[in-house]
Amino acid sequence: MSEKLSTALSIAEKQISQMLTMQDAMNSRVSETWRENGYEWYRAIWVECAEMLDHHGWKWWKHQEIDIAQVQLELVDIFHFGLSLRLMTGDDALSIARELAKELHQGTAEDDFKIALENLASAAVTKKSFDAKALADCMSLMNMDLDELFRQYVGKNTLNFFRQDHGYKDGTYIKEWHGEEDNEVLANLVTTLDASADDFQQQLYAALEEKYPA
Repeated sequence: MSEKLSTALSIAEKQISQMLTMQDAMNSRVSETWRENGYEWYRAIWVECAEMLDHHGWKWWKHQEIDIAQVQLELVDIFHFGLSLRLMTGDDALSIARELAKELHQGTAEDDFKIALENLASAAVTKKSFDAKALADCMSLMNMDLDELFRQYVGKNTLNFFRQDHGYKDGTYIKEWHGEEDNEVLANLVTTLDASADDFQQQLYAALEEKYPA
C-alpha cells in the first residue's frame, strides 16, 4: 500500500468513525431502543434511490437537467441509512469504519450513474444491505469526494438534532426561515465554516440557532 493511500484511508477512517458516532447519537435521540426496533433501513435506501433518480433524470422522452446539489443531498441521506445498517451488524465502530473506508475508496468504476444507482438499490432490495462501493460510484460520478460527504453529512446530522431540539416531533418546528427552507439555510451556512475544525458541529449548531426565526 502506498503512503498516499495509507494516509487517505487513515483520514477516511477518522471521518467515518465520527459519522458513526453521530449516527448512533441521532438514532438514539429518536429512540433509545433503535437497535431493537426493527427499523427497515434498507427500505429507506431504495426509496431514496428512486427519489434521487428523478433528480438526476432518466426520462428519454423529455429534456431533463441533472440537479447535482439535490442528488448529492440524497446521497448523504442514503449514507445515514447505510451507517445505521452497518451499526446493526453488531461489529465494533472501528471495524466498520475501516471496512467502509476501503469500500468507499475502491468503488467498482461503474461509469453510468443510473446503473450505479440501481446497484445500490438492488443490494438494499435483494440483500437488505448497504453497498458502499455502489455509493462510491455514485459519488464519483457526481463530483463528490469523501471530504464533501463528511461536510454535508455533519451538516444534515446537526440540522436533524436542531430540529429535534426545536419541536420537530410535536409539530411546532418552523421549517421556513425568513423565506428559505431550513435545508437551504444549512447549505449556505456550511460553506462559511471550516469542516476540518474539531468543533465544526458545535459552530454549525450555534449558527443555526442564530438564524432560527423563533
